[in-house]
Amino acid sequence: MDNLTKRDQPDRSKINMSEDFEVKYWLKALGVSKDELQRAVEKVGNSAAAVRKQLGV
Repeated sequence: MDNLTKRDQPDRSKINMSEDFEVKYWLKALGVSKDELQRAVEKVGNSAAAVRKQLGV
């Protein structure tokens, strides 16, 4: 779970599907639906680079 008292930038190398604000960020950044994002994360893990490759973006 994210430390809400920490004010650093979120770790954009990982996709945290349990944080709504992160899911919304990645949906917009990748231009995919929540189902597409969820399937990609389930298939290749939560690495943003691997998910981008899987989605072809």
